[in-house]
Amino acid sequence: MRTFVSAMAVLIGLLMAAVAVPAMWVDRNIVQEDGFVALTGPLGKDPAFQQRLAAAAVNSLSADQIPEALTELARPVLDNAAQSLTTLPGYSEAWTETLRKSHRLSFADPNTLPAEVDGVSSLTLDVAPLVGLVATHVADATGLPLEAPEQVLINIGQSNQRQVIEQVSAYAPMGYAVAVGAAIALALAFVAARRRWTVLAGTGAGALVLAGVWKLASDAVGRAAEDTSSGNAVAEIFKREFVAASAANFGQWILSAAVAGAVLLVLGLVLRTVRGRRRA
Repeated sequence: MRTFVSAMAVLIGLLMAAVAVPAMWVDRNIVQEDGFVALTGPLGKDPAFQQRLAAAAVNSLSADQIPEALTELARPVLDNAAQSLTTLPGYSEAWTETLRKSHRLSFADPNTLPAEVDGVSSLTLDVAPLVGLVATHVADATGLPLEAPEQVLINIGQSNQRQVIEQVSAYAPMGYAVAVGAAIALALAFVAARRRWTVLAGTGAGALVLAGVWKLASDAVGRAAEDTSSGNAVAEIFKREFVAASAANFGQWILSAAVAGAVLLVLGLVLRTVRGRRRA
């Protein structure tokens, strides 16, 4: 009976861990604003993305804020800003604020979203802080009284995908409770087992299997995300780099799980060998 209880507890613990680990990763790195900023911050250093982003910021400003009669006067300054946006003072802060505003829009309550965002896309970039940086640069260079718009939105993904964001926001934080349940189940398995080395070895082997499953699932999700198209060059580059950054970050968690599983498996086998020698 104890062996059966122990085996079932290990199985339940591993199944709960299979859900808990990805959920915790999603909550820490996507749902939580600070984690999202930390994950996506390096994307602002990608040369191709920088070029597209600068062009989008400059085009938005020239189209909405500069009178047609003064466009020729401002054009050289705008071209220079498009080429050197990332070197302008305050770029890092503007990029960080862009990510924070984008996260708040994408993960906001649907009832509080502006009309141009609601129901449009699963993820929305608001590059208004970068447009504001360009406006300040152009105003200082030309003396034009420019004011940056409050929102400059770039939609990423396809319509009707916002439900995915809503579900992720609702269920990902539950991963911590599931992880506690997994830990309790595995602890129960260890206490109830007649041969505790089997619990260690079984848990380790299960962790190795889970690491492989998570890797396959991560690759599948990445391919599915890349197959969606938003029709916007900036959005496509951001999506591609975001998927790559997410895969690399979650890959570290997978590697940690695999290493922990290997350690538990070896420890269990060593404990079995030691006990066998003592009995002999």
